[in-house]
Amino acid sequence: MSMRTIQFREALREALNEEMRRDPRVFLMGEEVGEYNGAYKVSQGMLDEFGPERVIDTPIAELGFAGIGVGAAANGLIPVIEFMTFNFSLVAIDQVINSAAKIYSMSGGQYSCPIVFRGPTGNAGMLSSQHSQNFENWFANCPGLKVVVPSTPYDAKGLLKSAIRDPDPVIFMESELMYGDKGEVPEEEYLIPIGKASVVRPGTSVTIVSFGKMMKIALTAADELAKEGIEAEVIDLRSVRPIDYDTLIESVKKTNRMVVVEEAWPLASISSELAYMVQRRAFDHLDAPVLRITCMDVPLPYAPTLIEASLPNVARTVQAVKEVLYVSK
Repeated sequence: MSMRTIQFREALREALNEEMRRDPRVFLMGEEVGEYNGAYKVSQGMLDEFGPERVIDTPIAELGFAGIGVGAAANGLIPVIEFMTFNFSLVAIDQVINSAAKIYSMSGGQYSCPIVFRGPTGNAGMLSSQHSQNFENWFANCPGLKVVVPSTPYDAKGLLKSAIRDPDPVIFMESELMYGDKGEVPEEEYLIPIGKASVVRPGTSVTIVSFGKMMKIALTAADELAKEGIEAEVIDLRSVRPIDYDTLIESVKKTNRMVVVEEAWPLASISSELAYMVQRRAFDHLDAPVLRITCMDVPLPYAPTLIEASLPNVARTVQAVKEVLYVSK
């Protein structure tokens, strides 16, 4: 494939454009997606190409336009619903959990709900508690949903195209801090299957698992550890429902240790589930307890010094790896 370097937002835009050109049933709806070209410029230029019937600006009414999307999906269309941030998805969570996720099972398979709910998740700097939350584990807890959290422009495009083509509702969670990130993306069409993790850095000393923008922490920590002769294998989950447990287990069988880096709060997190499943399926291969690095168990503060103290970082990740390796501090 011929590669070029583009921004994360451009990769998402290409996925949306290609799928809307391919299938006239696909449409985009959300706040400021049209006239303003998107709050983060993901949908820039799309109103001009597809018109106001397929790039639909909405009022500030998440419950309303999420419900319209669910109804449209049940009637044969393929909506992409953009939340300006997943913090605002709480206003619409009844439509996501009680409608989209349950239509197929409650109708006995008579109705499917091919819909994508997408937008940024997690912290984006000094936005304080109500605009800095991670709900990946909340949505992943609900049967009937798929939850995707890409970490690179390449993955963003390939996974979004797969999400739009999926017959089930997909929660597609991005990061406001990553829209300007650049990476190589093929010019040719490609798809990435939902539910398949990626081993982005091979290693033998320890397995570091993460997803989304926390992959930057995981990879930087691996670079620091390599300077001390510790070769970490780094795995990007890509999706947190379904989770590719097989790839994790195979890695732990090789490294015998695992550290998970996750931005969410610690209780009932994705890292909790990973720790359980690894001890359930690979207990005899573990030479140390699974450790995890999460956000501190507090609402995210506003002050930058307190934000730094609350979030996962490279130093905490390196420290956790040394603990599972029983290396002196």
